[in-house]
Amino acid sequence: MKFGKIYKKQMVPEWVEAYMDYNGMKRILKEIRSYKHSKLTRAASRVSRQAEALHRSFSGLAFHPRHSEQHAGDIEDQVIKVDTVQQDDDFRQFYKTKFLKKSEEGGEFEEYFFKKLDENLNKVNKFYRDKVEEVLEEAALLDKQMDALIALRVKVQKPNADNLNLEKHPSDKVVVEASDSSTRTPGTTNKDMVHGMERTDIPEEEATHIAADIVPVSHTDGNEEEAGNGEKQDLREILERVKMNDALESPISTLKGVFGDSNEPISKKGLKKAEEQLRLVFSEFYQKLRRLKEYSFMNLLAFSKIMKKYEKIASRNASRNYMKIVDNSLIGSSDEVNRLLERVEVTFIKHFSSGNRREGMKSLRPKVKRERHRVTFFSGFFSGCSIALVVAVVFKIESRKIMDKDYGTEYMANIIPLYRQLFDLFGFIILHMLMYSANIYFWRLYRVNYTFIFGFKQGTELGYRDVFLISTGLSVLAFICFLLNLQLDMDWKLKDHKTLPEVIPLGLVAVVLSILFCPFNIIYRSSRLFFIRALFHCICAPLFEVTLPDFFLADHLTSQIQAIRSFELFICYYGLGEYLQRQNKCHSHGVYNAFYFVVAVIPYWLRFLQFFLQCIRRLCKEKESVHGYNALKYMLTIIAVIIRTAYELKKGRTWMILALVSSGVATGMNTFWDIVIDWGLLRRHSQNPYLRDKLLVPHKSVYFAAMLVLEFNLKSLHKIAVTSIISCLEIVRRGIWSFFRLENEHLNNVGKYRAFKSVPHPFHYYDDEDADKDD
Repeated sequence: MKFGKIYKKQMVPEWVEAYMDYNGMKRILKEIRSYKHSKLTRAASRVSRQAEALHRSFSGLAFHPRHSEQHAGDIEDQVIKVDTVQQDDDFRQFYKTKFLKKSEEGGEFEEYFFKKLDENLNKVNKFYRDKVEEVLEEAALLDKQMDALIALRVKVQKPNADNLNLEKHPSDKVVVEASDSSTRTPGTTNKDMVHGMERTDIPEEEATHIAADIVPVSHTDGNEEEAGNGEKQDLREILERVKMNDALESPISTLKGVFGDSNEPISKKGLKKAEEQLRLVFSEFYQKLRRLKEYSFMNLLAFSKIMKKYEKIASRNASRNYMKIVDNSLIGSSDEVNRLLERVEVTFIKHFSSGNRREGMKSLRPKVKRERHRVTFFSGFFSGCSIALVVAVVFKIESRKIMDKDYGTEYMANIIPLYRQLFDLFGFIILHMLMYSANIYFWRLYRVNYTFIFGFKQGTELGYRDVFLISTGLSVLAFICFLLNLQLDMDWKLKDHKTLPEVIPLGLVAVVLSILFCPFNIIYRSSRLFFIRALFHCICAPLFEVTLPDFFLADHLTSQIQAIRSFELFICYYGLGEYLQRQNKCHSHGVYNAFYFVVAVIPYWLRFLQFFLQCIRRLCKEKESVHGYNALKYMLTIIAVIIRTAYELKKGRTWMILALVSSGVATGMNTFWDIVIDWGLLRRHSQNPYLRDKLLVPHKSVYFAAMLVLEFNLKSLHKIAVTSIISCLEIVRRGIWSFFRLENEHLNNVGKYRAFKSVPHPFHYYDDEDADKDD
């Protein structure tokens, strides 16, 4: 694999714009090479014309400009001259290279190359410095969090110990001393990052493995723990300045936070919760440090590779001089991230892993999920089985001529609607999962960091093959149940057990629900728990802070109205005992028709609660009215759904006019919101007219086609066919919406260089609050 592909693969997706533009520099080198090639061609043709005019023949006629190589050692230092410019406002160094061979033919191309190279070096150094300052500030906050945690541990274990002096957390002194020796000796290279190998000697195929292991593994002993000793802190002083933050993770804690003080006396349960929260903070901080270290390594490797290519194309030896400047710059000489990595490992192993290094490092460095061949095999196997079962069902119905018999007519009138609802339930869910599988494939293809956006734990996220496997497995179960029902009713004729075939659909639903809520670590347990948690947050929307996975799931539930109504039919059919008479008369019950309204409104009502009740908090904090408009959008949708459902049940011209007007208003509002707000498109003055400045999909026509897919209308088909087709098209539309919604979210993260989630700290210092007020 070429280095360019490895380089792109190893990039942090949200930091892409902060990396060295390796492909852009290669394009400049191609221009230099093409110019030199044309120059050689012109020189060769001129000599050829002279030879032809003199009728003389020369063997080995070629043009090899190697004069620069013959005296490379004499003029190497005269090719470029790099000056360091220091700005007075922030004392930051910037580099400016002067190309000394500009007077030569084609020198302007090489001068432009070094100009762009300086811009990339200054950009990388600036970003790296900002990130290092950011992690140093965060490290100082984590030191104070650890002081509070240690103090609370002592308080819980020894409630009467108020006058104890606690040792200051060891990392405090390390962070302070990091400024004294945070850089290497000028002129030295980052050999420790590549295990003592020179960067230019690293094979391209090994760069991926080296980048994953560049974080040094620290081995500590008792001497390092003594490095932080010497400073003492009073236990009472710490506890007086600290209070526990309430993350509002449960409805009870939310109600306490609204109606009263959420602070509770310090207990072992509260201490354990704080430890778990701080454990997550350290894990996330460690991942940030690793990504920052990888960022430094990959950029240094890119500068080395591009200079090596320049030497090969331009036949000038300028790499040594320029790489000396790169190694002496901040990204090549800073060692602060290494020190923080070592200190985080020491702290985490000591305080959160009981000194067990293996367990601690396993938590800090979770394994990346690998694609398994058996997933691909069973996905193909279940797909083939689904197709075979469909063919078997069709042949079974045609061979028995069910539609030509009186019993078949009764069967189709009473049983088939039940199985139609069953296939509505599982068919729509399967289609939704297939769309999600396709979304994951294209998110990965265009490097949309969906795992970070959704907050999946590393190593537990589902790939597109996993989702496809689940969907094909569900389809096999559904078709097997339908075929089994046909076999029991048509061939075996169980006269004494007529209710047995009727229980098969209920058994299928029970099996699927039991798998979904199974507590054992089988069949993607972490993903099932994530789904159940997000679904619970949707149901209890007012009592939880809304996150992106919660409202993303709620949006998808609005596209599954028919599947949710199928649950209502199952409850009516089996709850009222109609399966014993093999008759489906649910629509004759008033309660069923009333819940027919309610079920259609529930998904939109949950989405409305998420925005209306949560936007009050956002309006107070962010002062943005856009959240209120979003709540209004879902209220209009709820009104439209109620009127449209009433028209389906009661008919009449008045209901039809009201349904058309309300649906038109809601559709217009939803379409505008999806395209303009969720997708960020229709920007008139953007670089891409009527789209947006940044696009991940290279073909612009895809975006315009996606906007047209948002609208569809079918009225010429049968009512049942129209309902099923429109429901399928709505699921497809929701899948398309999902891709562009996450693309826009990803581009927003890229614009803000937001690559890590913000984990709230468990403790709050009163002196920090006072300082904020003073500011």
